[in-house]
Amino acid sequence: MNINERKELIERNSVEVLNKEEMDEVLKKKKLQVYCGYEPSGEIHLGHLVTLMKLLDFQKAGINVVILLANWHAWLNKKGDWTFLEKQMKLWEQGMKAAGLNKAKFVKGTDFQRKEDYINDVMIMALDTTVNRGVRSMQTVARDIENAKISQIIYPLMQIEDIKALDLDFVVAGLDQRKIHALGIELFSKIGLKKKPVFVHTGIIPSLRGPGEKMSSSVPDSMISIRDSKASVKEKINKAYCPEGNAEENPVLGICRLILFPRFGKIKITRPKKFGGDSEYTSYYDLESDFIQRKVHPLDLKNAVSEYLEEVIAPIRKAWK
Repeated sequence: MNINERKELIERNSVEVLNKEEMDEVLKKKKLQVYCGYEPSGEIHLGHLVTLMKLLDFQKAGINVVILLANWHAWLNKKGDWTFLEKQMKLWEQGMKAAGLNKAKFVKGTDFQRKEDYINDVMIMALDTTVNRGVRSMQTVARDIENAKISQIIYPLMQIEDIKALDLDFVVAGLDQRKIHALGIELFSKIGLKKKPVFVHTGIIPSLRGPGEKMSSSVPDSMISIRDSKASVKEKINKAYCPEGNAEENPVLGICRLILFPRFGKIKITRPKKFGGDSEYTSYYDLESDFIQRKVHPLDLKNAVSEYLEEVIAPIRKAWK
């Protein structure tokens, strides 16, 4: 695979790539690492599968994948006690391997984040970061940010230090992490990090309930978990916001673009001949165009999405024991 082919895999379905001008030089290296960090605080849901699909692209591109099971971050963000988080980390590793990341290296946050050099760098960054700047960086990540605790301001500084500690070339995250990464670009020189990674930000699937929200495990009817049964997935998709002819903040189309097309490369819409017959799409944008032109009905789209999602979720559900 040449550099252009690798770049195409890395960039596809991304919303933004920071430090993109560095990519050609980075890709000349023989050994490369990409990471994404996850708070193991609940069940894997479709929102997580977006970044998992992007990590699979990196894996296909021959880049070593590192998955940070961020137990200390989750604890600081008030997501659970240590006993709960330890159990969750085991489940997350099993589930992610079942999703196809069987070559990934899994790293537990507390295995390296309590070392003296790590803590020292976090404190150095704290000296140069205002409280307001720290809170702003967490606005789309933290719970109850209006009543932020000091722990939740330490959180982004740790996330920045993770990049140095894990010696990363690429960082994958949802667009909600952008403010933390922007802060990191400002602070890297303070901790002696000269090699700035390339940040690949993915889109975020809107809540199944409609515009203005994102999928969240704390709002069960907003999301689909990998623990949901096939029947439950179908029921949730059938109830999902998907107005005819409207692609804006449409979670069903979001699932197609960010999960199903990267996974399968195509989607087949099955319907009776009197309603247009079967149609197969190898491009998301062709599907979106036909949906906007009302050539694809929301119910037909939902039926197809439910079936494809089951293929994605079934092996992860089975591993989640």
